[in-house]
Amino acid sequence: MERKQFQLNDVVEMKKPHPCGENKWKIIRMGMDIRIKCEGCGHSVMIPRKQFEQKLKKVIEPAN
Repeated sequence: MERKQFQLNDVVEMKKPHPCGENKWKIIRMGMDIRIKCEGCGHSVMIPRKQFEQKLKKVIEPAN
């Protein structure tokens, strides 16, 4: 299976929405862990890269 391509400052859609109702997240830090920030309420979450790749649905807006 092909790995999904993503990079810093991409806006992505996850499989499950945030409790605030928004499903758009911005990648704000990358490494072994990835920190994403909710575009709706501004809450940020850090999750392991492997878990992020499993939960990523698609890239909505690539970084410029």
